[in-house]
Amino acid sequence: MFHPRRTLRTLLPPLAAGLALTALPATSAHAASTLTNGGFEADGAGAATPGGWSEYGDTGASFTESGGHGGSYRLSHWASTAYKVETYQYLSGLTNGAYKLTAWVRSGGGQKSAYIALKNCGGAEQRTDLPVSASGWIRIVVPVNVTSNQCTISVNSDANAGNWINVDDLTFTSGRSGTSIKGADISSLAKNEAKGGVYRNGSGTAGDPLAILKSSGMNYARLKVWVNPADGYNDKARVLATAKRVKAQGMKLLVDFHYSDFWADPGRQDKPAAWAGHSYSQLKTDVYNHTYDVLNALKAQGTTADMVQVGNEINGGMLWNEGSTSHWTQLAGLLNSGYDAVKAVNSGTTVALHLAKGGDLAGTRRWFDSARSGGVRFDAIGLSYYGYWHGTLADFQTTLDDAASRYGKPVFVAETAYPFRLDSEDAHEDIIDTSAELVSGYPASVAGQTRWMNDVASIVEAVPNGRGLGIFYWEATWTAVNGNGWDPTDPSSGNAWENQALFGYDDRALSSTSWFRHR
Repeated sequence: MFHPRRTLRTLLPPLAAGLALTALPATSAHAASTLTNGGFEADGAGAATPGGWSEYGDTGASFTESGGHGGSYRLSHWASTAYKVETYQYLSGLTNGAYKLTAWVRSGGGQKSAYIALKNCGGAEQRTDLPVSASGWIRIVVPVNVTSNQCTISVNSDANAGNWINVDDLTFTSGRSGTSIKGADISSLAKNEAKGGVYRNGSGTAGDPLAILKSSGMNYARLKVWVNPADGYNDKARVLATAKRVKAQGMKLLVDFHYSDFWADPGRQDKPAAWAGHSYSQLKTDVYNHTYDVLNALKAQGTTADMVQVGNEINGGMLWNEGSTSHWTQLAGLLNSGYDAVKAVNSGTTVALHLAKGGDLAGTRRWFDSARSGGVRFDAIGLSYYGYWHGTLADFQTTLDDAASRYGKPVFVAETAYPFRLDSEDAHEDIIDTSAELVSGYPASVAGQTRWMNDVASIVEAVPNGRGLGIFYWEATWTAVNGNGWDPTDPSSGNAWENQALFGYDDRALSSTSWFRHR
């Protein structure tokens, strides 16, 4: 990529030399009740202090240059040496109430911190970090409740030499943002505990992992259902037992139907053994009866499902071959059979359809266009988004936003995760175990895992019209325990995912569980 700043730096040495004198606090003369020059178009390239804005700190590191998101110019922070700078604008005369700042941003990463904040608004400062995205622009939001008729918009960098950010097209309007789902898939938990797995809080005290995660802010649990699994876990009885624990913590429950005895994903969608040889008509009845049976049993014990996935990562359909995307009319019939069963148990349960196409705009459109034209009924769209497989954060935002607007449905991340280290705790090779497999700007560390989750959450929060529901972290509790490997048919199989759990190799909850407290 062309370095966005080098050309400008060579043009501006005389300006840079004098910038230290311009770092004065904003005065009331600058104050207005509306954001000024949010697109940084007022001055063209090379403005040391953009019109309407003030600067503080290493002011030579803050300037405008060409290459805007919407218009011709943008705000950039960059310097050839380490720097700290704030570009800010003070608003006064505001009507008290809820406001939302929206900005388009890019960042090369590496900073100690790079964020946009709303502060001095009467309550707690609100911040959103800039996701690492060196090429694609990403929209982020910062909400605040103004109670003092004023607010300061602040763009901050605490950076090392050569670190850079771009910011453009800021708007400050009335409105709110946030996410309602801060969830995790805990399907492995029952078996992990049965095989001797222990969970500890950050201080090292052993406890109920659901209580530990709840204390970090988790509010929704996802449980997969297999029809007749070889090891007896993730079946109806086990799901019922874990659902009681979930609801006892005051959490909501997502039930994820695989319609298989084994993992169902884009690579395989095997029919349960009990349904082998069934006609398409019988398979529709099988889907209805199985879905109804599990959900009705949950309802009967007082743990009604709040959301249900009819199928898991069904890029290629489900119940192959009858329900593959090569037979869309049949797939539509199977999906609607599941939908009808969910609503027959409880009309208020949300029905989601789930694809593993987080950054694949064309593929997601193609699939849901087919579903819509086939009359498939659903309430929400879930996407798996693993950054090391499914495209850039910018690709992810484009796909998520498009799905929400094109189909008029709320969207959520059904699965994501990130490693907190690269070495394996057991003898089984981990699925992500080299630095080359990581997402640029996100190291395999607790800090990298935390940043990944918060940045993904920020993108979900920024989905227009409040349609971004939230995130489920995949397999937060699947730590390395002998006997609980990936293959339910093989007790000696290992865990390829323990370096992406939310509990460390010492069984303690990682500080990255703080992401559950994202807005």
